[in-house]
Amino acid sequence: MTPFPLPLLRAPPFPGIDAAVSCTATSGDKVLADSSTIFSLIREARVGGCFWSAPARLMQSAHTVLRPRFIKDLDVHPVGRANALWIAPSGGRDWVQALNRLVADDGGAWREDVDPWSALDGAQLLVAHGDDEWIALARIAGVAVRVLSPGRFGAPEDDEATLDHLAANSLAATQWRDPFTGEAATLETTIELLTTWRKILQENRRIAAACGIAWWKRAEIRRFLWHPQRSLRIVSSSARALAIARKTGSAVAIWPSRVSSTLIKDAQTQGVPLWRVEDGFVRSVGLGVELVPPSSIIIDSIGIHFDPSRPSELEALLNEAELSPRLLERARALRETIITAGISKYAAGRAALAPRQSQALRTKGRLVLVPGQVEDDLSVRLGGSSISNLELLRRVRALEPNAEIWFRPHPDVDAGLRKGAVADNEALTHANRIVRGDSMAALLDTVDAVHVLTSLTGFEALLREREVICHGTPFYAGWGLTRDLGEVPQRRKRVLTLDELVAAALILYPRYLDPVTGLPCPPEVLVSRMAAARASNRLQWLSPLRRWQGRLMAALR
Repeated sequence: MTPFPLPLLRAPPFPGIDAAVSCTATSGDKVLADSSTIFSLIREARVGGCFWSAPARLMQSAHTVLRPRFIKDLDVHPVGRANALWIAPSGGRDWVQALNRLVADDGGAWREDVDPWSALDGAQLLVAHGDDEWIALARIAGVAVRVLSPGRFGAPEDDEATLDHLAANSLAATQWRDPFTGEAATLETTIELLTTWRKILQENRRIAAACGIAWWKRAEIRRFLWHPQRSLRIVSSSARALAIARKTGSAVAIWPSRVSSTLIKDAQTQGVPLWRVEDGFVRSVGLGVELVPPSSIIIDSIGIHFDPSRPSELEALLNEAELSPRLLERARALRETIITAGISKYAAGRAALAPRQSQALRTKGRLVLVPGQVEDDLSVRLGGSSISNLELLRRVRALEPNAEIWFRPHPDVDAGLRKGAVADNEALTHANRIVRGDSMAALLDTVDAVHVLTSLTGFEALLREREVICHGTPFYAGWGLTRDLGEVPQRRKRVLTLDELVAAALILYPRYLDPVTGLPCPPEVLVSRMAAARASNRLQWLSPLRRWQGRLMAALR
């Protein structure tokens, strides 16, 4: 039996995971409905072949790219040989010696396996054997091809139209697969997924070490930051992390709240980039304080979204990104799914409000929610205008003298694990009710408005088109969607629609990990897993111990 040849579009070799995006080849001569459009999508995405391989890193684009299979192929004399790039089979001293002599005599350069797109950039000609997938990639990239021997992708006598047809046929004759469900997928969605994976791997290649990562998050962080051509070093020593990065000319990923200012100063002195890692906006089913690892994170090479004193990648996206109609439609559909499923940062489901609360609904007209926050959380310290939870309640009552005000303490604070507790009797001097344990989604569906410092609850309220008043400076303030009482950076100049905010904040900025397969995934996959209650916690056995710890700490206080 002839084995199924490698598909032109395929997944990176994620360790221990079935990430296949194709299953079998169909029989017969299939035709793409619109090969020019598909070629354009692939060309823009730069996927196909081993796109995760190292970049060629050429001083200038090669005129001719050659893919020899035999030593005799080195005798090929293309036009512009002094500006040729030889992509040689890996291994073998004979190859190395022959190529070194060739380059020394005639110029040019040679590499072992590289990302094909980095080698074909700016090239005028590819010379390869007919069973080499680079022929199809070259034709998709618009590069002329000279075929040395007949094969799957062409023969010496074939013209460009024939080579284009063979490249299109290799795509049309493949059955595409959704790696998250195992079901059939379209070619377009496969290209879109590979585009996401390429972007992630390109960024991961630049990170050599990670520091400040809690032990219970490390398995997930390794998956988020995985690259097939390097092993991520997660270390406790900041000096060790900087040394690893300095040696390889790479960056260090840090969890901002768990590293010292000394590390930041030393990184600046040594010229080591720091990429900040934080929980995503749709994180998991369960709290981080209860040791539930994240299924979504943010990796920011500029700053971090909750620090308004400096730019961040999210702010740049919100200010500058060109958001296509396709992306905005995804954002709208994602927002509707989140609302329908009752999903918030740490939960899913639309649990009904308790009877004692439901009795108060609409009794005084305007209903306002004030979510408490962890007062020593970095987002509050950096963007909260030095306002405590109690002071926030006081301000809201002054602004909303006739409203029904509900105060919801932060779950981590209520559990006794974090700072920011407000005694119930003090809270009730300003609020009408204290609400605990209810679904955040159900609360947001109920209220008219939300007053926040920097809480993500404000963003979740915007998703549901509620009025949001910001007393601090969260990432979603300053774009024309909120009433802003805090100081907003002048950098934020764009007026956004809700779907534009969602597209940047939930699709382009974070990363997601499928809790079922362990693969990097689009946000739609994680949201669907959460809605279907398939986002389990691998450290579930530790959560009860963490809750008892919180009760003990609260009692000691």
